[in-house]
Amino acid sequence: MLLTTKSGRVVEMPTDEEDALINAAIESDSDTYEVSAADFSKLKRIGRPPAEMTKARITMRIDRDTLSIFKSRAEMTGDNYQTLINDALRKYAQQELQS
Repeated sequence: MLLTTKSGRVVEMPTDEEDALINAAIESDSDTYEVSAADFSKLKRIGRPPAEMTKARITMRIDRDTLSIFKSRAEMTGDNYQTLINDALRKYAQQELQS
């Protein structure tokens, strides 16, 4: 059975047989339990912790070859290319302030 959430996300619900297997696995595992509806209603959504310094969202046009360099470097290092661009801009700005 497919279920559509308020946000439009489609979730495939387990069949009765799959649900029985899941419940049997929960019952057989002493380290877990099924949360009751009452306990579930007490949970609070935490969200992302507040950052020390927030960032501004901007739109910026960058030459494709320059962007390609940052994306390639990001793939090699495992970093995010936007973080690399931010770091490069910060380093440049600090050097300019010192001169």
